[in-house]
Amino acid sequence: MNARNAWLSRLALVVGMLVGNLTPSVLAGELPIEDLPLHDEQITPVKVGEFAAERLRVFSTADGLPSDEVNAVSLSPQGAAIAGTTRGLATWNGDRWEARLNRPNKVLALLTHGDSILVAIGNELVQWTPGTGAAATLASLPPEFANASRASLAVAVDTIYLGGDEGLFALVDGQFRPVGAYLELVGDHRAVRQVAAAPNGELTVAAPDGLISRTAAGDWHAVRARAGKRSWYPHDVRGVTYDRAGRLWFASSQGVGCRTGDQWALYTGDEGLPYDDFTACAAGEPGVVWFGTKIGAIRFDGSSWNYRQGRRWTPDDVINAIAVDEHGNAWMATNQGVGLIERQATTLAKKAAFFEEEIDRHHRRTPFGFVNAVGASTPGSKEGVQQFDSDNDGLWTAMYGAGQCFAYAATKDPEAKKRAVAAFEALKFLSDVTQGGSHPAPKGFPARSIRPVSGPNPNDYDNLERDRAVRGAEDEHWKEISPRWPVSADGQWYWKCDTSSDELDGHYFLYANYYDLVAETAEEKARVRQVVYDMTTHLIDHDYQLVDHDGQPTRWGRYNRETLDHGNLIAGRGLNSLSILSYLKTAEHITGDPKFRQHHDQLVKEHSYAANTFNPKWSLGYGTGNQSDDEMAFMCYYNLLRYETDPAVRKFYEYSLSWYWSLERPECNPLFNFVFAAVWDGAMGYPVRSIPQHALDDAVDTLKRFPLDRFNWAHKNSHRIDVVPLRDRWFQNTGHRIDGKVIPVDERYFEFWNHNPWQLDVGGSGSELADGAAFLLPYYLGRYHGFIEE
Repeated sequence: MNARNAWLSRLALVVGMLVGNLTPSVLAGELPIEDLPLHDEQITPVKVGEFAAERLRVFSTADGLPSDEVNAVSLSPQGAAIAGTTRGLATWNGDRWEARLNRPNKVLALLTHGDSILVAIGNELVQWTPGTGAAATLASLPPEFANASRASLAVAVDTIYLGGDEGLFALVDGQFRPVGAYLELVGDHRAVRQVAAAPNGELTVAAPDGLISRTAAGDWHAVRARAGKRSWYPHDVRGVTYDRAGRLWFASSQGVGCRTGDQWALYTGDEGLPYDDFTACAAGEPGVVWFGTKIGAIRFDGSSWNYRQGRRWTPDDVINAIAVDEHGNAWMATNQGVGLIERQATTLAKKAAFFEEEIDRHHRRTPFGFVNAVGASTPGSKEGVQQFDSDNDGLWTAMYGAGQCFAYAATKDPEAKKRAVAAFEALKFLSDVTQGGSHPAPKGFPARSIRPVSGPNPNDYDNLERDRAVRGAEDEHWKEISPRWPVSADGQWYWKCDTSSDELDGHYFLYANYYDLVAETAEEKARVRQVVYDMTTHLIDHDYQLVDHDGQPTRWGRYNRETLDHGNLIAGRGLNSLSILSYLKTAEHITGDPKFRQHHDQLVKEHSYAANTFNPKWSLGYGTGNQSDDEMAFMCYYNLLRYETDPAVRKFYEYSLSWYWSLERPECNPLFNFVFAAVWDGAMGYPVRSIPQHALDDAVDTLKRFPLDRFNWAHKNSHRIDVVPLRDRWFQNTGHRIDGKVIPVDERYFEFWNHNPWQLDVGGSGSELADGAAFLLPYYLGRYHGFIEE
């Protein structure tokens, strides 16, 4: 809970300003609600068929490449990938790379022309025909290329052109000669970054001083690009290509330009271009173009920009060259090998099946099957992953289990029921394991996590000494307790105490959905009823607090009036009020015991707990506050609004959720959006007047983008030109795209929905593999409520 500690400390500085009603745009103010569309409209389910899912494959010398330093890539007439490295040429045979040409020299450039490949290698230009294996030297390279690192080739009107740092050369009568007309236009800035030819014989050069073009008739000129009121004479041009429709594309320090006929379209960060330190351009499948940059690759399909940066998407950030096959798979040349971004047709259901298999294979810890991330001894490798516990094993397993409840309700798949039952039993055990032993907790107290006593004793390091260090350096209210890991009555398990409010939110969320959607027999329902009764009675009997084995409340499990109104959890008053009210309503629904309704009504009518939910999250606007609060709140809203039937009380919760979701809407979060659409009925219609269609559309788009690669690779977005920073002095490294929405999920790393999506630079080294429960819960929730049609 360290993030929460830091947040509370900052919040204390401005508590006086925040006592009144907050709106999402207070202080930060970057994205006023009125700038986002509000529509009175009837939402319709989102129909989702097949779509392309992308995954990276990385190839190195271990896969047969002559060198990991790859300067160029191309595709043979047969569609096989060809890599030009600093130690020769290789082709991909579907299993390994095979060296070709028997020339261990540096490859400067590759170009597929007809049924052959032009290879600038060493000091030669070689024409190689993959179909027959024939190779012939066409010419020696100009002496100016003796120390070149890379070059570019094109063929226009039967003439081969070679470009590099020393200018543009044409192959004439077996010799490369400088192109005088080009030199006259560019003067001393003669370098060629890339050269490309159109089917009609036009040749275009990306040069430092401009975009230089030669018509098929031989006329040379500098290209001017004009679109509406914007007009560019491109400069510092880094890449040029012609797409499959013959359209000219260039990439420069000003942005990207596309010419269709005599009409231009110009793109900058204002139009969604993510970055502009370009290295190359490449035509993709029809309608698509790729750009290499010094920090990742970019794919553009005419409407959407996809930024592929970091080890999730590229072997190295600097992209030397790109070649795209007819299926849209992008081969990238880097100094760390060849990267292949594969695009494969899939469906949301297939993605769900993939994540289920991954969880069953890697992520189930202990015989109870607690679901959590795992460690990777080799970054990016799933071989020999290492399981570990977390502070929130109950919460994460609860959210996974709730997804299985929705899966069973939506599909009636018996495997989904088995998984839901297993998750329920795992959480129930967290309440059972605390009873008895040398340090028993009061009945109804759930543990955070468990560990087998056959392993290391966590009390050796998770002890009073550590508690005091945390209390002194991070959280002055941190609880000191010993042992933090008592041993169970049967001597088989260590169980972790000091359980928090987010754990309880997860428990109640699972129990409610398990009871309603999965428990079918009287015995199944009775087991749920007992654990919910015990847990909720524990809270009531201890003045709405979660009391540990030492007889004292836990650090975060406090919901009584004294603590929320006057204690150190005043900043959590709205959220904890929401939580305890949802627990009581859930207990009333499941057990039928009227005492739970009585306590709910007492908190609402005598202590204003429902009014407290008007301000459920203390924040300074978009992108601020503790995002764990959001995840917790929406689980509580789901239970509370399904079970509360009193219109006078519901209006408080409706208003609260309306405000909360207005804060979350730019995040395109499928869990939050589907919960909002499922339980909000518009009784209190301000600031949101109705559930907008984009709530479902954005949610589904996020699920489609949700990465199959769940390693914690680092992502860098703070340098992007399509990002608007949030100007809050306490919350640095945050921002949103030019359209007001956060960075898409496939362009940043996150493990659970408690991650701050406004954070720009995130992730690690690929040494941890997250599970797919963050996908499964909203996906099956959407399926169950009919928001997704497949």
